[in-house]
Amino acid sequence: MSNQFILPFAGPPVLACGAWLKNTVCVSQGDQAHVSELIGDLGTVEACSLLETTVAEMCESVQPAIVAHDLHPDFYSTRFALNFAAQRGLPTIAVQHHHAHIAAVCAEHGFSGPVLGLALDGVGLGTDGTAWGGELLRVAGADFQRLGYLSQIAMPGGDRAATEPWRMAAAVLFQLGRGDEIAARFPKQPGAATVAAMLRKGLNCPLTSSTGRLFDAAAGLLGINDIQAFEAQAAIAMQNLARQYGHVAPMDGGYLIAQGKVLDFSPLLAVLADCRDAAFGAALFHATLSAGLADWVQRAADEHHIKHIALGGGCFYNEILLRSLSDRFALQGLQVLTSQQPGDSSISLGQAWVAAQFINQQGI
Repeated sequence: MSNQFILPFAGPPVLACGAWLKNTVCVSQGDQAHVSELIGDLGTVEACSLLETTVAEMCESVQPAIVAHDLHPDFYSTRFALNFAAQRGLPTIAVQHHHAHIAAVCAEHGFSGPVLGLALDGVGLGTDGTAWGGELLRVAGADFQRLGYLSQIAMPGGDRAATEPWRMAAAVLFQLGRGDEIAARFPKQPGAATVAAMLRKGLNCPLTSSTGRLFDAAAGLLGINDIQAFEAQAAIAMQNLARQYGHVAPMDGGYLIAQGKVLDFSPLLAVLADCRDAAFGAALFHATLSAGLADWVQRAADEHHIKHIALGGGCFYNEILLRSLSDRFALQGLQVLTSQQPGDSSISLGQAWVAAQFINQQGI
C-alpha cells in the first residue's frame, strides 16, 4: 500500500529511490506520485532486499523515464538506483538531500512557485562535499541555491560524533578556546583526552552545519546526554526539559549572522557551557534558536522577495521549534508550508518532484 499525492503539473514517469535512513520509494507518473510504505534504514540485508522488492512491485505498471537518487554515492539506495538505470539505459539525477526535503514539502502542498526552504535535520551530503543539515535554500522546481547555513562545528571521530553528544560539546569547547577543559569536563569518557588532541591537530574532525549536531552539542554542554541510546535521544531530552521549564525570552546577543549568510550560535553555546540549570538551558536554547532562525529567514525573504517558507527535515518533529517558528513567520507575514512527514521518509517524494520538473525543463 502506498501514499498518493496529486502534483500541480503533469510529468514523465519517475522512480525515486530515497535516502539511507527511513527509506521509502516513490514512483510518479502524470500528475500522481505514489510513495511506498516505510522500508526502513538501509543498514541490513533485509531492508535492502525490501527496497528491491518494493521497486519491482511499484514499477510493474510504470516504466520510469528517469531514476532519482541521493547525492551520497555510498548509500545503498544510490547504488541500487544507478544499477537499475544502467541495466535499462535510463538517465539518472542526483538530488541533494536538503533540496529533496524542501521539494517534498512543496509536493505535499502542490506548490510549484519559488520558496525559501529552511531544512533542519541530522546530516546530508552537500554539493561542496561537506555534511549539511542547517540550510537556508531558495528552491524553484528542479533548481536550488544555498543562501546560508549554520556555522560549522567539527565532528571529532566523524560519524561517531553523531551518536556521542559529548564529542560535539567538546568540539564547541575547543571552538570557544576552552579545549583544555575537555578531559576534565568529561571524566567518564576514556577518549576525552584523545578527542581534545584530535581537535588540536584537526585529525578526523569533518565540519558540519547540522542542526541535529547543534542540539547534540547543547545537550552535551548541559550534561543532559553524553551518549545516545537511540536516534535523536539528546534532542528529545532537550525538548522535554524545555517544555517542563516553560517560557523564557531569547538570549540577547545569542547569535550572529555573518555576511547575512552564516548563522552562528556561539554566544549562546558559550553561556550553556557554564549553565548549571539544564532545564533552563534547554529552554533558553530553544527560544534563542527560534529567534535566530526567524531573523535569518526574514532577511532572506526581504532580499529575495519571497513570501513562502517551507520547513523540512527531521528537526521539525520538535514541537517547540515547529510551533515557535511557525508563529514567528506568520507574524512576519510569511506563508508557512509544513510537512506531515518532515523526516527522511519524505525524501523519495522530493526526489521525484525534482526529477519530474528537471525533465520538463530540459524537454527530455
